[in-house]
Amino acid sequence: MIQSPQIVQSAAQLHAFIPLLIPRSEIQLVMGPAVGEIIAAVTAQGVGPSGPFFTYHIKMEPGIFNFQVCFPVRAAIVPTGRVQAGTLPAARVARTIYFGAYEGLGQAWGEFKRWVDSAGHQSRPDLWESYQIGPDRSDDATTWRTELNQPLM
Repeated sequence: MIQSPQIVQSAAQLHAFIPLLIPRSEIQLVMGPAVGEIIAAVTAQGVGPSGPFFTYHIKMEPGIFNFQVCFPVRAAIVPTGRVQAGTLPAARVARTIYFGAYEGLGQAWGEFKRWVDSAGHQSRPDLWESYQIGPDRSDDATTWRTELNQPLM
């Protein structure tokens, strides 16, 4: 289930990230280690994390994820190992909140994208998901919240 979508202006966000290009089936294998590496790097440098982690998808292709695992930070990091410094640029985005387990994200994105299209907006190829409440904070998947952001042309 998603909330009623809105069109908002997002602010630029400094972040630390690990870029990944993987088969979709490997997402559960690589996400945890990437999250751990980033938290260790930004904590060691004293700059974060300053909010929930997010994934920035450069382009969605069937079967392949070309994306970054990211954490917002208070200041730019010094790259270390696989962890790089970046900025999510400010953008005009369609935004909604999905409530539920991660297995339902595909269906939520489908519903959200139908809304974006039916409202006459033109999407960019990139998008991001911000994991506001997840298994790290609640065992009850019905309380999980994922913010879906679709940048617009």
